Amino acid sequence: MNAPPDGLPAYRVLTGPDDDAFCRRVSEALALGYQLHEGPAVTFNGTDVIVAQALIWPTH
Repeated sequence: MNAPPDGLPAYRVLTGPDDDAFCRRVSEALALGYQLHEGPAVTFNGTDVIVAQALIWPTH
């Protein structure tokens, strides 16, 4: 498959609280064929740990 399914972009950044729902979203993207692009970025907003994870669609 040369392009991501369902018209999704080749580069995506998923963000959200570091919880089960966020981990599932990243896992679902990996199951579609995306690859992690480096490690996550993590910050604290005073209440929750917020995570950002970049994903890329492999080109070869």
